Amino acid sequence: MTLTIPRADLARTLTAVTKVTESRNTIAILGNVLLSATAGTLTVTGTDLDIEYSASTACEGELSTTVDAKRLSDIARRLVGDTVTLELRDGSLAVKSGRSRFTLPTLPVADFPRLDGGVFDAEFKVDLAALVAPVRFAMSSEQTRYYLCGVYLHEADGKLRAVATDGHRLAHNSVAHPEPTAPGVIIPSKTVGLIPHGVIDVGISKNKVRLATADTIIVSKLIDGTFPDYGRVIPAANDNVVTVSRDELSKSIARVSAVANERGKAAKFGIAGDNIAIDMRSDDGSAHEDVPASYSCEPIEIGFNSAYMTDVLAAVPGGEITIALADGQTPAIFRGTGDVLALCMPMRA
Repeated sequence: MTLTIPRADLARTLTAVTKVTESRNTIAILGNVLLSATAGTLTVTGTDLDIEYSASTACEGELSTTVDAKRLSDIARRLVGDTVTLELRDGSLAVKSGRSRFTLPTLPVADFPRLDGGVFDAEFKVDLAALVAPVRFAMSSEQTRYYLCGVYLHEADGKLRAVATDGHRLAHNSVAHPEPTAPGVIIPSKTVGLIPHGVIDVGISKNKVRLATADTIIVSKLIDGTFPDYGRVIPAANDNVVTVSRDELSKSIARVSAVANERGKAAKFGIAGDNIAIDMRSDDGSAHEDVPASYSCEPIEIGFNSAYMTDVLAAVPGGEITIALADGQTPAIFRGTGDVLALCMPMRA
């Protein structure tokens, strides 16, 4: 069995699929990709048993085998020829391009595990990457709270909403969605990072999600857990609202953070009149900066982790944003243009 394919197409397809495969595995086949070529299309599939990623591209010829994912991807990227020929010979894969020749060991196709998508309770089209982009920064990485290590997708107020929180920050974004969706599901953080851009076909079942484009199909297990009732931590009486340039505030925080260290990232924000005074102190020094703003309520002093504030501001779209406050101990709510809402927990500064 032999196939011929443009080198750039092979390299691009392998680069996408190898985001799923792990090079170090106790199960050798999980380090391989499945190559299946027929009827002028090569489909490359990789899996880590939780996610299956398949990408297709045009080719000539037929082939069916599995080969080391990272090795073949590295070879494809380094080749200088315009086309690559892959030929299965006596249990090995011969790779030819220009003056280069490689021989790689293979493993049986029958040993390659497949992740059956099953039946999906809801199927719809949506730009999922754009929906989750403003909230993914708030996903947790603490495996002890595994149910926070992803994005919660559910229906709220007649819209499709994506939510993420790590207990220190929270963000949600919504999009109009007339089609019915399944009950709330938690998409794992690794899968969130693989979501294709643009409008895609989404299928949701009780324990899996399917993301599909014209040349890509991703099937992923969902997180088996209960996402917390995030609405309970969003204050309902933050009536003190300050309006400020998002970019100016973000740049000011970046400048005063020059004195921050691992033990001290707390910044104090003094909001009064038409000014936000930012102060930061650490063992490495102190910094102060004033940021023009619009505010007509009682003065408030509140502390935030400067790194968390930077992430929140980057997620909220718009030139001018609003920050809604109650006092120095209540979480602050950040809003810009669109449906994005972000929340940051205060800290002692």
